[in-house]
Amino acid sequence: MRYIRLCIISLLATLPLAVHASPQPLEQIKLSESQLSGRVGMIEMDLASGRTLTAWRADERFPMMSTFKVVLCGAVLARVDAGDEQLERKIHYRQQDLVDYSPVSEKHLADGMTVGELCAAAITMSDNSAANLLLATVGGPAGLTAFLRQIGDNVTRLDRWETEL
Repeated sequence: MRYIRLCIISLLATLPLAVHASPQPLEQIKLSESQLSGRVGMIEMDLASGRTLTAWRADERFPMMSTFKVVLCGAVLARVDAGDEQLERKIHYRQQDLVDYSPVSEKHLADGMTVGELCAAAITMSDNSAANLLLATVGGPAGLTAFLRQIGDNVTRLDRWETEL
């Protein structure tokens, strides 16, 4: 439990940095895009006012990849706050539940992991099986998309499970 709090505090502690970040010129972002031979999107916001400071490809859609794991754990924590889930609840799983890149969950096959431990593994180690096990608790990709709508995000959606993202 203490480990999860530390992870969440660490994540939240970085949020004010965006307010004080020096604006990165769009030319540098365009150069990075060229060097990567792909699309790069970014938005820099003043979190205090909600004002957009800089934006590049802000209206384009990008695959979420593993970034969905942060939102997923937010959905899990919302369920905990609502009394619908417990961080200490142990989830047991089988070998066939493990997918590629599961560095934490593969070590706990015999004993299972708590919801809190799965959140920590999903966020800090990008553990794909941990994410899938948690995703099942919120109703799968459709359930996470419903959570996003509930918190006011009418655009973002999750369509697949790990490792099909």
